[in-house]
Amino acid sequence: MNKARLVADAELPRVGGPERTIVEVAVGVLIRPDGDFLLTSRPPGKVYAGYWEFPGGKLEAGETVVQALVRELHEELGIHIDSAQPWQAETIDYPHALVRLNFCKVFAWQGELEMREGQMFAWQRLPVQVAPVLPGTLPVLQWLAAERGFTQPTIAANQ
Repeated sequence: MNKARLVADAELPRVGGPERTIVEVAVGVLIRPDGDFLLTSRPPGKVYAGYWEFPGGKLEAGETVVQALVRELHEELGIHIDSAQPWQAETIDYPHALVRLNFCKVFAWQGELEMREGQMFAWQRLPVQVAPVLPGTLPVLQWLAAERGFTQPTIAANQ
């Protein structure tokens, strides 16, 4: 089995046991020209509702990561992207699922943000000011900090 680097809520049992199938997820790191990046909250009724994350969703059969991201960002946010730059991948062991998050940077899109699933959004910079942050978001904040030479904590101290 592909060993997860990050185990979320390790004290909780794993649904499906140790031999769970990895769920492939496409995730968009939308970055504006000023360097701010988009975080969205998990919608009500979903696991980890209210936690902040980068937007995206599960790959459907036969989709590439970029195809899934194009579909998911349109379904969730009402925007159209023409391209995405594959960036990093991270496997995370959540109690409800074992997921491989395939992160892509997105620098250009068309349309205004529409929160189509009842979620909230916030343009952020380091250290992020929203909380709580989904565990799968933390590695991305660290990668962005490393790229930007940011030496402080990636989450505001008051969180």
